[in-house]
Amino acid sequence: MKLGVHVGHWNLGLTAPEQLEIVQEAERLGYHSVWTAEAYGSDAATVLAWLAGSTSRIRLGAGIFQIPGRSAAMTAMTAATIDQISGGRMILGLGVSGPQVSEGWHGVRFARQLARTRDYVAVLRMALARERVVYHGETLELPLPDGPGKPLKLSIPAVQERIPILIAALGPKNLQLAGEIADGILPTLFSPEHVALVRRELEVGVARAGDGKRLEDVEIVPTVQTYVGEDWEAARDLTRPFLALYIGGMGSKEQNFYNRLVREYGFEQAAEEVQDHFLAGRREEAMAALPNELIDTVSLCGPPEQIRERLAAYRDAGVGTLTISPVAWTREDRIDQLRRIAELAA
Repeated sequence: MKLGVHVGHWNLGLTAPEQLEIVQEAERLGYHSVWTAEAYGSDAATVLAWLAGSTSRIRLGAGIFQIPGRSAAMTAMTAATIDQISGGRMILGLGVSGPQVSEGWHGVRFARQLARTRDYVAVLRMALARERVVYHGETLELPLPDGPGKPLKLSIPAVQERIPILIAALGPKNLQLAGEIADGILPTLFSPEHVALVRRELEVGVARAGDGKRLEDVEIVPTVQTYVGEDWEAARDLTRPFLALYIGGMGSKEQNFYNRLVREYGFEQAAEEVQDHFLAGRREEAMAALPNELIDTVSLCGPPEQIRERLAAYRDAGVGTLTISPVAWTREDRIDQLRRIAELAA
């Protein structure tokens, strides 16, 4: 199992030089990849391009590029460019975002997401293969049929013959789609004890793909909130704001993928309480309603012996790359967390 580090949304509490030093230390420690995020602040692509020029080995992961924020053609251009300037280190993670960001920020209706993702990835594959793009899908048509557009092909090649495309997938149908068309998945709030739920759906998609594709060809790359510390309760408390936000407030009451996921893990009552508190503006109560068992299931926090056991659980679950997101707010603390995880995973 390889290790990655997620630097999240840029410039939240750390300066650019401090973030760069953290990534360079991760590279020195042998981390496989660094991942960047985007929502409605910093964009992931610019940060990856900047990191490409200041590193030499660590892979550069988009975690994720928002599908409603870029055309498939622009994403192909961006991925190929980053792959070029980095010497072939690009990993392309994609996600549909959520209804509030898609419709409120990008002005793209949050609908037909499975078809949209399928069409988007199909055009990406064609463009990155430098084929002339002619595509007639349910949500995407190139060229447009009623104007002067003509089939074009990407004018620069990527370094990699096939840039890996991973999909942020949680629900059954999205996992099936990822198994069919993607090289991996980027789950959040992943539980190694419940990996069978994930594999079952991936297998459906892999079988649909044909062409000799195997389940092993779909890499599982979860991102996990991480803090190594002797005080287990204090370490858990550091993860509570993130978990309360995702389980309680990421989306509406009727449409929260993360809330639905932890219910599948058996935490129905906790999921309901956290969401009720969070949506009513009771953030502290929402955080307090998170049971320790749930935190330990979806986070990597606690004393070293606990972390070592959990790392083994992720490895046994077949995780290809475990991307850690240290819950640490200074350069020194983040670097310390990177070093401690690297030692415990060795």
